[in-house]
Amino acid sequence: MRTDLHAAIQFAYANARLLDRRRLEHLLGEVPPEAVVEVLRTYQNADGGFGHALEPDMRAPGSEPSATLLALETLAEVGVTDHPLIDAAAQWIASVASPEGTLPQMSASGAGYPHAPFINPGGPTFLTFALAGALWGTKARPGWLEQATAWCWQELEQVERPHTYTVVFALRFLDAVPDHERACAAIDRFGTLLDEDGCIPVPGGIEGEHVNPLDLSPHPGSRSRRLFGTDQIAADLNRLETHQLEDGGWDFDFLHWSPGQALDWRGSFTVNALHRLHDHGRIQLAPTA
Repeated sequence: MRTDLHAAIQFAYANARLLDRRRLEHLLGEVPPEAVVEVLRTYQNADGGFGHALEPDMRAPGSEPSATLLALETLAEVGVTDHPLIDAAAQWIASVASPEGTLPQMSASGAGYPHAPFINPGGPTFLTFALAGALWGTKARPGWLEQATAWCWQELEQVERPHTYTVVFALRFLDAVPDHERACAAIDRFGTLLDEDGCIPVPGGIEGEHVNPLDLSPHPGSRSRRLFGTDQIAADLNRLETHQLEDGGWDFDFLHWSPGQALDWRGSFTVNALHRLHDHGRIQLAPTA
């Protein structure tokens, strides 16, 4: 199997958002992290949160937890862990969190704008796990982080059969939180949820929708890798390689509900795929020039 890197790059330049083109250029070594940061600034609101369809399933201009999470993860991807954008985002998160420290899938104001039908203001609070994990990966230490971390541990100890995306986001928290032994013990408890390929189905998703090992544990050497054998990771990398489409890009396997959402996610997923293949030694990258 062989990835057509040239076709992937052409797909990104033909279809992806400026943010994802900058992410690609950073991956190729063509631009510094600040080039990605400068694009992210355009998605940040005066209150410190991020919106403006940064997260393609949420098209609202106002600040949203999911968009703020994606911003923090993008900054981590390019190695930025100490920056005013992060500090402002951390303050916004603390300002909109519930008394228990949790955040919803979507704000009440966001519900007035186009959004994926599987997102609603009263939805589950599993983004709290990922936002806490993202901030543990930065230099920011708002008071909210300790409160949210306590909530995360409590939830992990009480929930017997978590939703698939609770597992996805909880693993991001467990990969980042400082308490290594406690985190590993919590990760091990998720092992019973995996099928023989290391996947978990998504209840209520489209037919056959599931999350794969690389969705659950994208980074080599992370704590969450203890859930998977080397053969499962290798098989999932093989799957990723074979899922490159004729147009050079990758697609996603959850609901395509609008043309804009679908194209935005495809650009993002294409750069994600190249990151994962590169991080696992499946492709070698060089500047396009």
